Amino acid sequence: MKKIDAHHHLWKYSPTEHSWIDDSMSVLKQDFLPQDLWQEMSKAGYEGCVAVQASQTEKETQFLLSEASTNPFILGVIGWVNLSHHNVRERLNYFSQFSGFKGVRHVLQDEEDDQFMLRAEFLKGIACLEEFGLTYDILIFPKHLPYAVELVEKFPNQPFVIDHIAKPEIKDGKFENWADDMHKIASYSNVQCKLSGIVTEADWNSWTVEQLHQYIEIVVDAFGVGRVMIGSDWPVCKLAGEYTEVMQVVESYFTNEEDKEKVLGGNAAKFYGLINKSVDVI
Repeated sequence: MKKIDAHHHLWKYSPTEHSWIDDSMSVLKQDFLPQDLWQEMSKAGYEGCVAVQASQTEKETQFLLSEASTNPFILGVIGWVNLSHHNVRERLNYFSQFSGFKGVRHVLQDEEDDQFMLRAEFLKGIACLEEFGLTYDILIFPKHLPYAVELVEKFPNQPFVIDHIAKPEIKDGKFENWADDMHKIASYSNVQCKLSGIVTEADWNSWTVEQLHQYIEIVVDAFGVGRVMIGSDWPVCKLAGEYTEVMQVVESYFTNEEDKEKVLGGNAAKFYGLINKSVDVI
């Protein structure tokens, strides 16, 4: 079984570009590069990974693709392209020349308009993804889930995946609306979910595995083992735990070997179309 981390980040730290990293996150105010990630992955038994955008710039997308081209264990890149721009098809066509480019993400959770994802110009961008065989990562809070349901309903052939189980309020022990809405969105077969970013939604200093397993159980019940995938959310996860410790939270939930094969790598490989890629030059 090839274990794949379906969600991590890389960056050369910049106070301007990474302004979301405040003083409470000082551990993240440094460079995090492939060699650093590989040390953590190899210790935990992971052989491949998917790098995901953290900044809303094409410059970062180029950076991630460049790192993927020289580090074979980075099997795919989820970059940022301005889906609301009139030239979106041109930009998607450009990035699709690189075999590592697997999909797109926009930081919807930071938009002032909770219904940003339903704006006409954004929907036009989403409509272009299928043409290029690209996925879309949905980064939202629980309050956005009803709008996300509307989004995925409009594009039944577009592969979507929800990042970080939609960031429920684990620290406050809340389940209610989030659990109901996760079951609703899971009813659409073109939607999957990443078991990632869970520890950082809990109390960073006092979370327990049992507490987090309650949320994982709801997600697995909604999506089934065939539509969930493990992700570290490294290095952000360092706010609440180290790589191996964080991955073990998810790994320890599954006891069946067939389930593990799917959740710890197989589902991500299928969803993102991850293969041993050739080296691209950027």
